[in-house]
Amino acid sequence: MIKILKLTLFFYFSINILNISFGNEEYFRKGLDLYKDKKYDDARFMFEKSIVFNPKDAKSYLYLAKIYNYKKDQNNEEKNLSTTLLIEPNNEEALLMLIKIGLEKSNYSKVRELSKKFTKVCKKLCSENKKILENLDSIEPKNDSWSKFRQNLNNRFWLTIYSTNCKKNKG
Repeated sequence: MIKILKLTLFFYFSINILNISFGNEEYFRKGLDLYKDKKYDDARFMFEKSIVFNPKDAKSYLYLAKIYNYKKDQNNEEKNLSTTLLIEPNNEEALLMLIKIGLEKSNYSKVRELSKKFTKVCKKLCSENKKILENLDSIEPKNDSWSKFRQNLNNRFWLTIYSTNCKKNKG
């Protein structure tokens, strides 16, 4: 009798754990489909449900930030991007979105800081950083130390890209 009870409890908990893990992915997938269909309120609800089941789901926070960007709610966008970066510090898309917010707010020191980090982690969106740095140069008042810093950062950026490509070509 005790063995049957233990087996029943084991199966019950196993099934519930599987449902929870599949439920999280299902909510994210539905949210993504709704996002692609531009049904942002419904997508937001699904991403929030996904976060309830898995509070460390960086993708859900990132898509919530994208929704808030569309709705021009910069405060919530920034909160979700910050949370994304807490969970996944090398998320280049979140870094890029925060850099753009920093530019809009004229927070150039934050843009510089995020740009340094972005240069180290970029894989797909590297060209965007160069555009942002050029934009920052044209916006920010001329400052010799900043110009030297920016040139040094730009040189290191292209050197990193070059050395990465050399390693790929050798391997």
